[in-house]
Amino acid sequence: MPRTPRQDRARATVDAIVEAGFIALSQRGPAATTTRHIAEIAGVGVGSLYEYFENKEAIFNVMSQRFIKDTVAMIKPLTPTLVRMPIDAAIRTLLNEFKDFLEMNDGRYLKCVRHAMAVDFELHLDPLFQVLNEVIMRYLMSHPETLQIRRIPAMAYIGINGGIFAVIRHLSDPDPMISFDELADGLAAMIGHYITQELKEREALAASET
Repeated sequence: MPRTPRQDRARATVDAIVEAGFIALSQRGPAATTTRHIAEIAGVGVGSLYEYFENKEAIFNVMSQRFIKDTVAMIKPLTPTLVRMPIDAAIRTLLNEFKDFLEMNDGRYLKCVRHAMAVDFELHLDPLFQVLNEVIMRYLMSHPETLQIRRIPAMAYIGINGGIFAVIRHLSDPDPMISFDELADGLAAMIGHYITQELKEREALAASET
């Protein structure tokens, strides 16, 4: 049974294996990648790899977790800037930062998440949903008028899921029907329009009651 790394040297070995997993997946794709390929790139013996991982799927699983962790770390520092922006600008900024993040290092995370979406990606999404919900709540608190909007949890759920999967789907398409800017503008306009209409309706209701 694979063991948990406890010493610095063991943790460094695991990190090297996970890093090699990203490289192998990028070069060969999930089906053609083997534990031997990963071990060779990591510079460790296959036996050492099996000390910590049962198979390549276990490595891919840790890679998915690392992708989510690094995505959360990318989003958190953006939050103070995002909450000061108009909603449409904040959405465009966040989507473009996510795009750049997925494409950096020769698209390693994009290639990883393409594979993860086909298997167990949703099992690891909770930390990402939490940080995006935190961004939304901080935005609402920074713009008190938006607290009047109805169905905030439902719209947040739709916006988060729709945004994540739309970006990944678009970047994975070799010949997308629209540009990324059009995608970002469309999502921003859709959410911005909903918020504007909600606020107008609330203002009209308040005026009718006075």
